[in-house]
Parts: sequence; C-alpha cells; structure tokens
Amino acid sequence: MGRYTGPKNKLARRYGVDLGLKQNSSKVARRLTQAPGVHGAKRRPASSSFGKQLVEKQKAKFVYGLRDTQLRRLVNLATGMSGDSGMNLMQLLEKRMDNLVYRLGFAGTRAQARQMVTHNMFTLNGKKMNIASHLVSVGDVVALKPTKAKSKLFDGLEERLQAKNLPSWVSVDPSAKTGKVLNEPAQADLEHIFDVTQIIEFYSTR
Repeated sequence: MGRYTGPKNKLARRYGVDLGLKQNSSKVARRLTQAPGVHGAKRRPASSSFGKQLVEKQKAKFVYGLRDTQLRRLVNLATGMSGDSGMNLMQLLEKRMDNLVYRLGFAGTRAQARQMVTHNMFTLNGKKMNIASHLVSVGDVVALKPTKAKSKLFDGLEERLQAKNLPSWVSVDPSAKTGKVLNEPAQADLEHIFDVTQIIEFYSTR
C-alpha cells in the first residue's frame, strides 16, 4: 500500500492526537476530540494487544510518512543494535534526511521536507542528496542549494530559521542556510506521539 493521500486532519481525529501533518497545529487541535465520520462518530479504542500495537504502528507510519516495509526495515535495524531497541528506533526515525530538513526548520511539515529532498534542493556534506530515507550521521552538514534559495518557497527563510526552536542534536546557520548534526537525538528531544515499545512488539511476532 502507498502513502496516505487523504485528508490530514481526518487522521489526527482518528487517533485523537496531532500527528504533525499540518502546519497550523491550533486548527488541528480544535477538532481532535471529534472522531471522523457522520456527526463525529465515537472513537473506539483498541481493546486487544494486537489492536493497540497496530494503532501505534500506524501512528508512526503517518508521522514520518513511511510505508510498512520502510518501518519494518528500521525496526530490524533497531533491534539488531546494542542498547534499548525503542530508543534506537526513535533515533533512526529522527536521522532520516527528510526529518532532518524538517527539524532544522527548512520545511513546515515532514511531507514538505520529503518533497524538497526528492526535488534535489539540498546537499549533504557538499554532495547531492535526494534520498529522503538516507540516514544522516553525527557531523553531517546539510545545505540548501544556492540556486534553490531563490525560490518563493524559501521567502523569509533566514528569519524562520532564526526563530526555530531546535532540538539539542542539531544546529543551524540561518545566514548560510546550513544545518549540522551535532550528536545522536536525545530522549528529551523526542515527540512522544506513539509508543515505540508497542511497535517493536508488533514486528517481533510477525
């Protein structure tokens, strides 16, 4: 199955949480308590362990814009690494190229960041990088191409980058329109929208 292309607010209402799919978070928040459907049908919470795991897995897919095979691959990587598998998975998700562009403030949503990356608007360590799923490393530098900076899409970018509240694992140079990976994403930097433990359990039995 391909990526979801339907109404973004409908997804947020389905799960009762802002999945970061729209730039106007206040508008999303106004209807989070109203489930999608005719007259705001009641949201039915998952009751079985499988159902709960499936819900958390779906949340992660929608937040990061992944297909099931992509998420499964990252889970397999995370469980094969030393340390806590859940934290490993979150770090892998955060270190995707498209997510880095989003975290730095170049894009308003991860979907927009993914489009920017695939349209070859950025370099990584001075080289072409148009693979949204590429995993960045500590010390990597991402830069907006000078030719792309003239696009209306990036009007006022320097001011937006200056105002961006960055996680501790990255830094940005607004004037140069570059960002750098300083260290591995820390627990305090993570958004707790879904339960990674449930996701690990979902794939461990399938």
